[in-house]
Amino acid sequence: MDRIAITGGAQLNGVIPVSGAKNSAIKLMAASLLTDEPLRLTNMPRLADTRFLGKLLTRLGVSVTESDGPDGQQTILHAPEITSGFAPYDLVRQMRASFNVLGPLVARSGQAKVSLPGGCTIGARPVDLHLQALEALGAKIDLHEGYVYAQAPRGLKGAEIVFPIVSVGATEHAMLAAVLADGVTVIRNAACEPELVDLQECLNAMGAKVEGAGTPTVTITGVARLKGATHSVIPDRIEMGTYAVAAAMAGGEVRLTNARPELIESLSVKLEEAGATVVRTEDGVIVKRNGSRLNAVDIETAPFPGFATDLQAQFMALMTTANGESHIRETIFENRFMHAPELMRLGADISVHGGEARVRGVAQLEGAEVMATDLRASVSLVIAGLVARGETVVSRIYHLDRGFERLEEKLGACGAQVRRIKGDGEPEL
Repeated sequence: MDRIAITGGAQLNGVIPVSGAKNSAIKLMAASLLTDEPLRLTNMPRLADTRFLGKLLTRLGVSVTESDGPDGQQTILHAPEITSGFAPYDLVRQMRASFNVLGPLVARSGQAKVSLPGGCTIGARPVDLHLQALEALGAKIDLHEGYVYAQAPRGLKGAEIVFPIVSVGATEHAMLAAVLADGVTVIRNAACEPELVDLQECLNAMGAKVEGAGTPTVTITGVARLKGATHSVIPDRIEMGTYAVAAAMAGGEVRLTNARPELIESLSVKLEEAGATVVRTEDGVIVKRNGSRLNAVDIETAPFPGFATDLQAQFMALMTTANGESHIRETIFENRFMHAPELMRLGADISVHGGEARVRGVAQLEGAEVMATDLRASVSLVIAGLVARGETVVSRIYHLDRGFERLEEKLGACGAQVRRIKGDGEPEL
């Protein structure tokens, strides 16, 4: 398998264009199941996860065409008919979000058989809320031999859905199903992440009637059918935040473009508190650090607009060389400090107690061989490698390829000494 090697010590100076958001793109792709007309998605990232979902959608009857259009990278998805309502384990297990084809399949064709997604390395992420939402909409749900059998032969019906806890995936799934339900659906205690607003805008462009996304209450008035549309995927706030942290870590000046600064405001505030300079621009941010040592800063993850759990590992890497002691509290996922032992192989001083990590900044990290454990953990090791003395080699980087488009190219264009070491082939996921 491939590895990435980073030689530390180079500052970052230059421009990094931010790609479309992975976490939004994969839900927008699933929306193509809701119409027999083409859905054109622009500002599309080219990632392992979008390829995985494209393969599954193709099996279900969707033609998936990637190209470079007048608006940049685009994907056209067209499902004139659903040729199969079966999503097998060998495809669903490769990416949890592919489970979200269940709702659109039931909404359009009245039935589906979709594999449960299986375990997750960053903690339990059960789909019970997804299933409760579909049952509230009138679907009959049966679980058998690791598969969900869902039926609504007379169509889904509008309902009130009250989530006991906030769930981004379950909120998105309920929205995808309810747009074709008969009547009005009200989702309460809905997630408020920007990706929900992006999904609402896409569905409405397709003829749906959705309002309230980005607030705790989403209201959906079902329609009989949806049409094709063109929609631009929202910029990836996690990629944007990751490169902002990388710039603060390595020093120099990096301009992040094709992005929206308000999407990472909670991170920007913490970067400024640590001593970096963050300039908000019309299409992104500029992050500067003059080489002076950063100060330790405490963070606590929270749903948007709080500090994103998907930026926690990157910020921990930043704190490994900060002056003082920082405390990082993870409130979203359990078992999401698996990057800590790998950062410690680079010389970081980290201790983990339950959902909190204490990081004592050290003067210098040392390059070593480390192993990625999940998507965000893997990029935290790359960030640490930017300042570690000598060479850091990160293995199992198929995690990186799931969520970061052309990472070596983007960092390399700003002066980072980073290269991919080709292996004998990618592992089966």
